[in-house]
Amino acid sequence: MDSHLSPTPSGPPGPRRRFPLPRASRASCTTRATRTTRATRTARTTRTPRATGRLAVVAAALLLAAMALPAASAAPATSSPAADDDRVLVFSKTAGFRHDSIPDGIAAIQDLGAQGGFAVDATEDAAAFSPGNLARYDAVVFLSTTGDVLDATQQSAFEGYIQAGGGYVGVHAAADTEYDWAFYGGLAGAYFQSHPAIQPATVDVEDRAHPATAHLGATWDRTDEWYNYRTNPRERAHVLATLDESSYQGGSMGEDHPIAWCQEYQGGRAFYTGFGHTKESYTDPAFRQHLLGGIRYATGAAHADCRPEQGYQSLFDGSSTAGWKQAGPGAFTLDPAAGTLTSTGGMGMLWYEARELHAYSLKLDWKVAGDDNSGVFVGFPPSDDPWSAVDNGYEVQIDATDTPDHTTGSVYGFQSADLAKRDAALNPPGEWNTYEIRVEGERLRIWLNGVQINDFTNPDPARSLLQGYVGIQNHGDGDEVSFRNIRVKDLPVRGGGHHHR
Repeated sequence: MDSHLSPTPSGPPGPRRRFPLPRASRASCTTRATRTTRATRTARTTRTPRATGRLAVVAAALLLAAMALPAASAAPATSSPAADDDRVLVFSKTAGFRHDSIPDGIAAIQDLGAQGGFAVDATEDAAAFSPGNLARYDAVVFLSTTGDVLDATQQSAFEGYIQAGGGYVGVHAAADTEYDWAFYGGLAGAYFQSHPAIQPATVDVEDRAHPATAHLGATWDRTDEWYNYRTNPRERAHVLATLDESSYQGGSMGEDHPIAWCQEYQGGRAFYTGFGHTKESYTDPAFRQHLLGGIRYATGAAHADCRPEQGYQSLFDGSSTAGWKQAGPGAFTLDPAAGTLTSTGGMGMLWYEARELHAYSLKLDWKVAGDDNSGVFVGFPPSDDPWSAVDNGYEVQIDATDTPDHTTGSVYGFQSADLAKRDAALNPPGEWNTYEIRVEGERLRIWLNGVQINDFTNPDPARSLLQGYVGIQNHGDGDEVSFRNIRVKDLPVRGGGHHHR
């Protein structure tokens, strides 16, 4: 909702402007450059917990040196020039089977670093796993490592690194590594069990907002060596993609066969992909983008909701708008190939009329093209007038450049998001973000890319969140906002609140 269209907090509605004013009249707006610079700077500074941890591990390294423990900073075998202040260590030591694609993988990651703004060092020397040396890196890539590759001291250093906010990327046989090290098994998410012969298979992409999978379609047909895992990581990790076992021979995990996932783990970020056995993988643009997205998530350069997710029902799966109804002017354009709804014109709202909600977790992925405006309405009665949602419900705002209570993550006109947390979690225009909007009683909480940024309780006896509908806003000409993968999970209904409508 535009900053000039504040909802009436209580009492009879006052005069309303039904169309947004021209953007030139937004006196409260900052410039796009200002907002982007602030968000980028904040994203950097929010690494301070890891930076603080790094100071601690550096001090620990000095102490270890004084105690004459193994050398702390063996020189990497190869390196690429630093393009930014991000740095990634690629570790490819093997104590079992060795993949002949490892050199191709190293070269690919170095290319991705040159393109993506991070330096890459590559080594097979486990002595690189010391507190002082690891503190130099934003993420460590285990590239088809196998067997026991680290001793107890090196394992302890790596645990400290992750707990201080470091990043982990596991590629393919990284799941065939360190079976007796419980910390590593939890970090990787699952251990390798077996695999059939290399063959084509269909990958079902579950999360199309994560930077590792946002470029993919709903399915991805490719040839690789398909791992079966000893356990299913879904309960503790966020699954990005699964294998369709009916599309190939030799799968043993059944209908739910994860092949790529991410998670936050003991203070750090972890991404694992089962792809990457073949040399050809590392020249495949789609796989390279998948790998780059995983690295960007692990380093903290891109953000995603990597909390485990189960039990959600799809309200919009990308294929049709069944159950949805347009209220007011404008529309949303459906692109089944991309799985998106994109706002055009306005000011109107597309609302899910098929079902009223009570206590629930609503998740949806969204992306702005630039300085665009939209929002997600909750808790309003059924109506073909979009202003009914304004006057009777609440809007979770999407707008990068407005006053705090009218910008992204705010409960529009009522409560600002925690701006420091919001800026640290927000991906820039052109990249996908994920909202979770959780309604329990009169309490409304908002997560952005897995980070809670707002906690609001309805104080208005003229409104109620105890029941109502949900919708997405098409704000006006020039506001291009896309939505994907809208889903809901019912939560236990709790008492309290003002009244029932």
